[in-house]
Amino acid sequence: MSIKYLAGLLLASLFVVSCDDTTDNIGSSLTDNVDKLNVMTDTFKVTTRSIEAGPVLSRSITGYLGKVRDPETGAYTTSNFMTQFYTPEGFTFPDKQNIISLDDDGTTPVADSCDIRLYYTSFYGDSLATMKLSAYELSKPVEEGQKFYSNFNPETEYITPGSTLKADKIYTLTDLNVDESSRNESNYMPSIRISLDKKYGSKIIQEYYKNPGTFKNSYTFIHNLVPGFYFKTVGGIGSMAYISLSQLNVYFRHKTTYTKTDGTKKDTIITSMASFPGTEEVLQTTNISNDKAVLQKLVDDNTCTYIKSPAGIFTEMTLPVDEIVEKTYKGADGKTYSHKNDTINTAKVVLKRINSTVSGKYAFGIPQTLLILPKADMRSFFENNRIADYKTSFLATYSSTSNTYTFNNIGSLIKHMYLSGDRSKEDWNKVVIIPVTASYNTSGSTVELISVNHDMSMSTTRLVGGSDSKYGDIEISIIYSKFK
Repeated sequence: MSIKYLAGLLLASLFVVSCDDTTDNIGSSLTDNVDKLNVMTDTFKVTTRSIEAGPVLSRSITGYLGKVRDPETGAYTTSNFMTQFYTPEGFTFPDKQNIISLDDDGTTPVADSCDIRLYYTSFYGDSLATMKLSAYELSKPVEEGQKFYSNFNPETEYITPGSTLKADKIYTLTDLNVDESSRNESNYMPSIRISLDKKYGSKIIQEYYKNPGTFKNSYTFIHNLVPGFYFKTVGGIGSMAYISLSQLNVYFRHKTTYTKTDGTKKDTIITSMASFPGTEEVLQTTNISNDKAVLQKLVDDNTCTYIKSPAGIFTEMTLPVDEIVEKTYKGADGKTYSHKNDTINTAKVVLKRINSTVSGKYAFGIPQTLLILPKADMRSFFENNRIADYKTSFLATYSSTSNTYTFNNIGSLIKHMYLSGDRSKEDWNKVVIIPVTASYNTSGSTVELISVNHDMSMSTTRLVGGSDSKYGDIEISIIYSKFK
């Protein structure tokens, strides 16, 4: 490979290196005179293994509900979720004298019915699988400002058996109570409908007329009236709903006046719905339960490594940091030099995916985005709402063309680990590869990464690697440069 070709490649690689990188020798500017630059390449082996993810920070706008079995690995995953509801800005009920839904005394407003709708935009599995859930009202609010992980179980502290509201629901994700033509309409959004005792809705209406301040904002609503609900999968297997919106609805009749075409006014009675959404604006967490025995079996498989979500398996990679930085070589003058004083312009790792042994609509999805970062940061990264900075943390997206994930340049990560790594700790040179979802904000031609969270969807893949790999080694390709 010619020096001028490598120099051209090196110049191209600089476009992906941060301009304000202050790490020693990373991202150094090149002069136009490439003849003054000495460019070298090398490759090093890296080792990988699977590790159990354990509980992960549960921060997602999507709630997951159901139980499924991974057809490739045999692992069962059960998901339950908890949500709070909030009062929309400017929320009001009609004037009390216009309420037609009244108690036997003829003066106390009541609800005609009450329900919770769990709307989903996508799902995994069989939409006709019969499932059963139990909805529990929390006995007290779950305070914000805490870090909730995927093993958080509200039942241990926030549900009092026998004294809190409970409603059961048997359902299929395809609601056969809705005719097919309606389900095929573009504006139809499928949901799981959980009926509550209408007394619960009546309590909400009566509180409004007694203490309207309760509906002032989400805090007062949650702390004085509706602390939230926990939805637990208690039966069935075969589907997992990805809940994008939960909504508490109270239905009632009231009188309203409208103006006719001739200008006269007429009273009419209509049925209205008061809705209290549960979205990312209020607390929402997902509780994940995985088949520990199967996960451990996969972790012990050293012929490959696994990436499995939700809260399943990560891949750990050991980087030969000292070897990369300190390796010696013979110069053109016959003297021995070390790369320690050279610039690492590119450090590229390609992770090859091993095709699944299962195909068809019930195969788990392929993780689309992976995050690599130091193992020591695998919790604090998410707890501190960090995003990939392409200095010590990097994203790679799945390429269906090459069936790979490519981390194009983790040179600054290697240099960071070399300079700050505490070699008295076993994990100082280890990184972890985690399945994530990344959110972006687009403004004109500018695309900005705004959040990185754990992937909580049903996805899995095997990667080339492991101590007994059947598919070859993993290598990291390095391009060094130094001025002559």
